[in-house]
Amino acid sequence: MIEDVPPRQVWEALMSNPDAVLCDVRTNAEWNFVGLPDLSQTGKQPVLNQWQVFPTMQPNPKFLETLAAAHVEHTASIYFICRSGTRSMAAAQAAKAAGYKHVYNVKDGFEGPPDARAHRGTVAGWKADGLPWRQG
Repeated sequence: MIEDVPPRQVWEALMSNPDAVLCDVRTNAEWNFVGLPDLSQTGKQPVLNQWQVFPTMQPNPKFLETLAAAHVEHTASIYFICRSGTRSMAAAQAAKAAGYKHVYNVKDGFEGPPDARAHRGTVAGWKADGLPWRQG
């Protein structure tokens, strides 16, 4: 079972745990056009590792290879984030199956669910919680 962790709790873990890692599994288009978590206050950078490859949205066959290439240890606390929490849950499950011991899903992701006007980023998630982010 992969735990859903609220974004603020993830931020606190990134600030206090030197072994905590944020792995953003959205697509390169999302990173460029929607924005990225800004971890500069933590002294870290997010690991950018597409779960699905834009524009075909096929599974990334090098997902685990890219995670290893980023020097993410199997004992690190890894928090996976996507737009709303679905792809990141799948990525966390794959990492767990590959032997990563402490994997978590960022609840509601970077933008969360759409609001009444079908806009994301206002209801829940990293952006709605007011956590640092920047345009790609």
